[in-house]
Amino acid sequence: PPTPSGSGGSGRGDGSHLTPRGGSGVRAMSRRERGPEPGGAEAAAQVAEPAEPAEPESPDQCLSLLPWDRFSAWLHCMCVVGFDLELGQAVEVIYPPHSKLTDKEKTSICYLSFPDSNSGCLGDTQFCFRFRRSPGRKVSLCCFLDQLDRDLPVYLKKDSAYYYGYVYFRQIRDKSLKRGYFQKSLVVISKLPYVHLFRTMLKQIAPEYFEKSEAFLEAVCSDIDHWPPPVPGKVLQLSIMGIIMKLRIPTYRDKPGTTPIVQNIHQADAQISMALPTVHEVDLFRCFCPVFFHIQMLWELVLLGEPLVVMAPSPAESSETVLALVSCISPLKYCSDFRPYFTIHDSEFKEYTTRTQAPPSVILGVTNPFFAKTLQHWPHIIRIGDIKLPGEVPKQVKVKKLKNLKTLDSKPGVYTSYKPYLNKDEEIVKQLQKGVQQKRPTEAQSVILRRYFLELTESFIIPLERYVASLMPLQKCISPWKSPPQLRQFSQDDFMKTLEKAGPQLTSGLKGDWIGLYRHFLKSPNFDGWFRSRQKEMTQKLEALHLEALCNENLVFWSQKHTEVETVDLVLKLKNKLLQAGREHLPVKNDTLKKLQTHINDIILALPDDLQDILLKTGTA
Repeated sequence: PPTPSGSGGSGRGDGSHLTPRGGSGVRAMSRRERGPEPGGAEAAAQVAEPAEPAEPESPDQCLSLLPWDRFSAWLHCMCVVGFDLELGQAVEVIYPPHSKLTDKEKTSICYLSFPDSNSGCLGDTQFCFRFRRSPGRKVSLCCFLDQLDRDLPVYLKKDSAYYYGYVYFRQIRDKSLKRGYFQKSLVVISKLPYVHLFRTMLKQIAPEYFEKSEAFLEAVCSDIDHWPPPVPGKVLQLSIMGIIMKLRIPTYRDKPGTTPIVQNIHQADAQISMALPTVHEVDLFRCFCPVFFHIQMLWELVLLGEPLVVMAPSPAESSETVLALVSCISPLKYCSDFRPYFTIHDSEFKEYTTRTQAPPSVILGVTNPFFAKTLQHWPHIIRIGDIKLPGEVPKQVKVKKLKNLKTLDSKPGVYTSYKPYLNKDEEIVKQLQKGVQQKRPTEAQSVILRRYFLELTESFIIPLERYVASLMPLQKCISPWKSPPQLRQFSQDDFMKTLEKAGPQLTSGLKGDWIGLYRHFLKSPNFDGWFRSRQKEMTQKLEALHLEALCNENLVFWSQKHTEVETVDLVLKLKNKLLQAGREHLPVKNDTLKKLQTHINDIILALPDDLQDILLKTGTA
């Protein structure tokens, strides 16, 4: 007789009517907003409302109180990089002292923590970089951090293969030193992409560190080790050296494009309080000013995962521009590699600059003039000068031909032969130009630009979301005595057919070759990442529905009609189902899990004593 499957339904295809958690991050819209549903209205959009995953313990309960555990939830370590006359750049201090960095990671940090010599960054400079972690290292607090990661929007989820480095670099004249200059960087190494938070933190502590040295750094790290866990959705108060930073980390439940206001409450004591409007966003308008007229084309290039180089005069400009580009397709996740600041010493330098194969899908930020020759064969190059907010309306600039890019001194602009799929949106250009004329604050300009990119991305992705919702099997196909049904396969042709009646024209007035843009996107790493994520989410939903179907059966009655061998097999499979629900964080209500556990206990108690003893002691395979 059939028994419930242990696991299944990992078939190809994707899709969901659910609010995406690990997919595009675009929320499902109401029927009125969406327009008519394409064929498949009976599909699993009717399955059932998704259950919330089983409630985990609160993060404070999960987090061990061992020294440095709280620190590790935010940072990997802090480094001081100085210049040695004999060795060149060298890591002088790593704190906490037990923090582990491989020699390769230290070398990467050394070279990436200093601007290129041609940048001429006198005074204080802040920028960030991103580099590959050495493989094979275990991460402490893994379960705890994974729990927090699940509640983040997809574009803020950490990538375990990379670290971010947040740099505060100081270069000032000092006649007492042989080189005549004091050169030092204070660097925060973290897996978290919270660029604004760490930039703000370094701005507060780095100047004081350069005056007070190591004891001060120890005190800073001790303060961080008393921070609450980085829980998404909660207003957090982070105290550091007499300053309280109030902030809120977004969650996947937040409506895209909205940022809940964090109130700056007056402190009763002497501590200074500052409210951070964001933990991760950069000043979008300021970053895109040098390429003002090409924002829509750049959105297309990032969406399609095209190879892009940003050539800038300093790491500050290169890193901010790369981060702005990556964020412009939010709430979609940019799934390829990106390097806010890339140097000729990078371990991936040869891999990314070889002419023996097509340039990879990556966005590089560079400052060394050598790259103007090395990357001449790349198809899309953005050349920016010093980022300054325009005091007047920028003049129209044409896209430049790649053959005109000879050196890093070439005029600012976008060098490419790419022809955009969509017609240019003149309205956003006029709106931002008007803002410049009226001296609208850059923060307000950035809000307008961010909303424009969000609406463009949502108009593009909603037809895909709607189509994949139709790939889900009907609820009547889910039987407790069979493996969960598989998702129907994603068909490019079938999807294209839905665009005529339910395409982006329902939410966007932009004309152009949307079909061509979709065809190109379906071959890109960004689609592949989105597809895999949605496929995983849908498969988990089917597993959860299968588990609920099991709970609604009279399993004790079933066991009484079957042999002991079949009953034992059923118990083991049910136990595996429970384990799977916890391990994969299936979207199942706690009541359902408790009900299944009760079923298991009742079946075991109906068996002979010797079998009861064995099954009660047995975990699962």
